[in-house]
Order: sequence, then structure tokens, then C-alpha cells
Amino acid sequence: MAERDVTVGQLLLAEYQTIKDEQKTRIGFRDNLLYVTLTVVAAVIAAAAQAKRTEMLLALPPVCVVLGWTYLVNDQKISAIGAYVRGDLGPRLATAAGRDGADVFRWEAAHRSDPRRFSRKAAQCAVDLLAFCVVPFSALVVHWVAGDPSTGLLLLSALEALSVLALAAYIVQYALPFRPASEPGAGPAVQ
Repeated sequence: MAERDVTVGQLLLAEYQTIKDEQKTRIGFRDNLLYVTLTVVAAVIAAAAQAKRTEMLLALPPVCVVLGWTYLVNDQKISAIGAYVRGDLGPRLATAAGRDGADVFRWEAAHRSDPRRFSRKAAQCAVDLLAFCVVPFSALVVHWVAGDPSTGLLLLSALEALSVLALAAYIVQYALPFRPASEPGAGPAVQ
């Protein structure tokens, strides 16, 4: 075999490295979205309080929904990469190496068997709901009770409330523990 010949195993390892790099990048991006959300929320609340204009709070729902959706999509892709490594790439690499599939990429499955995984997933769901849904919905409630909103702003805020509730439904749907991890497009599944 010539030096430049590439084996199936080498190709699979290169694929593994590439998708793990993507997963690592997505994890960093996803985690920073929480900090961005907190910063935006603080800035909007401070500006609204300083100006004494509750209608400025109407900026929070669309911003939180966009950031929350981006967070959720990245979280789903992170989970999908893990599922792909566990269910497809790992077994193919094991076959190419002539090894039992259980001996390849054990961490990809081992960290999922932690007995506190369910409580961590539930706590993360609560944090996601708080950051991306409760805070913007609270801003809407403050706007509604703080004065007599115009018909246009009332209609806008109602549409924003629906978008926040839709995001909340997606966050909960992707966190549900009984979703099979192998289901296409499934969010993180809890074992």
C-alpha cells in the first residue's frame, strides 16, 4: 500500500474529528447565547425603567424568541451529532478496525448513564424556559398592567405572547424524557 493511500478507518476518524469540532463550536455558541440573552434583557429593562416607557419592554419577546430558537436548534444539533457518533459512525469505525462496537467512543454513551442526568436535564429545561420564555412573558405582563396600551401595541404584544408560548412548547418538547434518541430530529432524550 502506498503512503498516500487512505483507509476507511482514517476517513472515519477524520469525519469523527470534523463533527466533534462542529459539536464543540456549537456548544460554545449555544452556551454564549444565554449570556447574550441576559445582557439584552438587562439592557432593555434598564432602558425602559430609565425612560419610564413600558412599551420598550415589547423588544424583549422577539429578541428572546430568536435567541431561544437559535439556542434550541444548536442544542438539537449537538445532540444529533452525539447520536450519530453513537449509532452510526462508531459502529462503522469498529467494523473497519475489526473491533466490537462497544470498544469505540465509549464516552459518547457512558456520560448518558449518569444517575443525575434526568435532574440535570429537568433543571436545564427550567433554565431555558426562564431565560427565553418567562422573562419576555413577564415583560409583556408588565406592559399590559402598567397602563392603557394602544390597540396596535396590544395586538403586537398578543402576537409576541403567542410566539413566546410556541417557543416554550418547543423547549419542553425537546426536553421530554420519553423521546427516543434515535428518532430523527429528536432532541436530547433522557435515559
